[in-house]
Amino acid sequence: MNKNELISAVAEKADLTKAQAGEAVDALFDIISDTLKSGDEVRIIGFGNFSVTERAATEGRNPRTGDTIQIPASKTPKFKAGKGLKDAVNSK
Repeated sequence: MNKNELISAVAEKADLTKAQAGEAVDALFDIISDTLKSGDEVRIIGFGNFSVTERAATEGRNPRTGDTIQIPASKTPKFKAGKGLKDAVNSK
């Protein structure tokens, strides 16, 4: 499912226009992004948790030349599925 399909599904399920559903989906993504940028977590009971993990700087190799390169430290978004989502995916 891509973003447009998600917007269409939200519009149908919530009885909204596609424009309204698009605004709602965009707002949700913006809120999650802004919350993670500020260093906080987003916890949705029964669905899952969004958080940010820190990756330490490491040393890697350029596969073409074999030269050693420095890979800088970075922050990475992480999602951990909740019990409700896991159960929904595993149900028949």
